[in-house]
Amino acid sequence: MTLSLHNRYALITGAGRGLGLEMAIAMGEAGLTGITITAAPGSDETSTQIDKELQAAISVIEKTGTTVNAIFSDVGRSDDCRNAVDSHMKSFPSLDILINNAGKAGRYAHHGEADNDISGHDPAGMAEIIETNLCGPYFMLHHALPHMRKLTRARVINISKRTESMHRKAWTPYGPTKAALEAATIAWAESLSETGMTVNTLSPGGAVNTKFGTGKISGHGIDPSTIRPMTVWLASDASDGFNGCRFVADRWDSTLCDKEAALSCQEPQIFPRPQRDTSLKRAWMEDKS
Repeated sequence: MTLSLHNRYALITGAGRGLGLEMAIAMGEAGLTGITITAAPGSDETSTQIDKELQAAISVIEKTGTTVNAIFSDVGRSDDCRNAVDSHMKSFPSLDILINNAGKAGRYAHHGEADNDISGHDPAGMAEIIETNLCGPYFMLHHALPHMRKLTRARVINISKRTESMHRKAWTPYGPTKAALEAATIAWAESLSETGMTVNTLSPGGAVNTKFGTGKISGHGIDPSTIRPMTVWLASDASDGFNGCRFVADRWDSTLCDKEAALSCQEPQIFPRPQRDTSLKRAWMEDKS
């Protein structure tokens, strides 16, 4: 990976561990100058636990040479998102890259083992997942946009999931929020297409070996570091012109040049191309250049 993020500043939500931390490290190694990471305790965690994770994450990221700002922020709350953006702008001169990674898994809406029974879901937990996974990215973009619009080039990356698992019955509360985020990504990308900003989605490619889904590190699934190369490519100048697109990280082929490897990770957006004219030619892979 030879791409450079020097003189760029990023904000990643949910970056105290897992995919968020891996993306922060990857961008740091690519020369990112400064980064804000956010985290918030889930219903089964304490603030003290999350603070320890954040401190550990800061230490790891700083080893790359990147300056780190960290803040507690529940992305399901608009005020918290505004505070995260304000904290970033007080620490750094610009917000070039926004990665909406924070999310809550379906387990937050389940009572006991009733994963496949809608009547067994907790409605409050269901609402909490929607607030985090769908409202969160919107809140972050809403508050970040005035700062990002000032730039000639800016990146928004929304972390998604495998398309076939969006409607898997065991994950009823979680998958549909990611399908909705894919729709939002297309809408945001098209509405911002004249600004120099791009909005794309990135899926790790499957279940990841972190504590996200079950609350425990399972020892199974994709290595979270798999997401690193695609993250850096999407955050860099190399992804100019790719807007409203969807990428799957575990398809990256390190034997190819960066652009070819990135193109091998792309798949068409999950919704049909609209009949109306759209500027998002690459979202449905009509333009493969």
